Amino acid sequence: MKKTGILFILLAICSGAFSQTVDEKIKRFEQNVYHWDKTKQRTLSLKQLMELYGANAISIAMVKDYKIEWAKAYGYADVSEKRTATVNTLFQAASISKSINSLGVLKLSEEGKINLDTDINQYLKSWQFPYDSLSKDKKITVAQLLNHTAGLSTHGFGGYTITAPLPTIIQILNGTAPANSGAVRSLFEPGLKSKYSGGGTTITQLIIEDMTKQKYENYMQQQVLSPLNMTASSYTQPPVKTTAYPLATGYYRQDKEVDGKYHIYPEKGAAGLWTNPTDLSKYIIETQLSLTGKSNKILSTTTSLKRIDDNLGVFVLNFEGAKYFMHNGQNEGFTCVYIGSVEGGDGLVIMTNSNDGRILNDIACGLIGLNQWKNFPLEVSKKPINLAIRKESLKSIDQGIALYYELKKKYPNDYNFENESELNNFGYELMNEGKLEAALKIFDVNVREFPASANVYDSRGEAYFKLKKYELSKKDYQKALELDPTTATAKEMLIKIEALLK
Repeated sequence: MKKTGILFILLAICSGAFSQTVDEKIKRFEQNVYHWDKTKQRTLSLKQLMELYGANAISIAMVKDYKIEWAKAYGYADVSEKRTATVNTLFQAASISKSINSLGVLKLSEEGKINLDTDINQYLKSWQFPYDSLSKDKKITVAQLLNHTAGLSTHGFGGYTITAPLPTIIQILNGTAPANSGAVRSLFEPGLKSKYSGGGTTITQLIIEDMTKQKYENYMQQQVLSPLNMTASSYTQPPVKTTAYPLATGYYRQDKEVDGKYHIYPEKGAAGLWTNPTDLSKYIIETQLSLTGKSNKILSTTTSLKRIDDNLGVFVLNFEGAKYFMHNGQNEGFTCVYIGSVEGGDGLVIMTNSNDGRILNDIACGLIGLNQWKNFPLEVSKKPINLAIRKESLKSIDQGIALYYELKKKYPNDYNFENESELNNFGYELMNEGKLEAALKIFDVNVREFPASANVYDSRGEAYFKLKKYELSKKDYQKALELDPTTATAKEMLIKIEALLK
């Protein structure tokens, strides 16, 4: 199973507002990202934080009082080309694409072309969703695709290298070659509970094409991006290169770029948007103004309110009555997040060409602390344990693991030992570099640390499979399914393993 998403639930409230100019705010943030923390647990400049997490570029936009307060970019959009990032540099929006996609779907609903509560097969002309016994005779609705309650598989997508053949949207949905993801199918009955599914969003992409008879990217450009004045943004895949809005290169680590500089995502609605923080800020502001009845460039106020209330393409945070809508995203070599207040006109967008999204949490806290968002809680993050042991692990995996346990014994509260993705992501880094035995040892530690997690068994099962230890791989995938029967990758891998063992 691939890396888990980034969770923006923060814990300690900052205080102490005082008047500052915009330049003073920026300088304060740049000099110490943790400026808001009165306990002074950590003190790092933005440059130091970028070095810690290996982020080559960070691009930021801040919204205040329903306007873009400031935007600024730092670092390199491409290291080998020595090309610096600017506010015009485009990044992959990854799953933030889903938020903008939802505007296109909801616009069709407002125009009476689709009903959010109707069976999706009423609107799918070129392909039909294959209901089976797992859906228990319940039909999936468009709204359920948007708020991830459709009970569908396929959490996310890995994209395709620039030289790889690209599948059609129907091949993606059916999981047939050259698609590199599994079929989008029911895991349980719709409406039962939430289960994040990029596959479900991809179905809405096809609904838009079938209902409008247009290419998805053309519809979104005409009906959503252009009205929002998001002039730099596009869902076109592969992306169009321009000198006005150059593309950032994605990086797995500070010194390792994505093959071909970035992946292609034919799953456009789920992961295919190229944009920058300034353009995404325009989306945040329009959403906020629409909620207050002051602008309706895309959606009516009634629909915008429903979008927030029902989590249609957004996630809503509620801190003692202060509500915020947000989405984060991660593609190969890119991570990002936006947050906007439902009331008051506050917002932020952070985009980076780094695969390590943990830096976003710290930066978001530093930015929010500047403008004292209402009731928004902030937390000083713990030190990343996988970075603490990485150098030693690359010299000797056994010594790296020994260091892990030494730090856990001596400094249990200083490092992030609570999140399974710390070791899981490191294991995948090793595995992607062909260091399978080392990756397996890291996954072994993670299984011992998190024995109740289906994800860690799924990951170790993948390592065993790559090592051709099929019986051990089978055992881990079976355990993953035992812990979480909806683990779609485990089901698919068990079929492959059974075929190999015959």
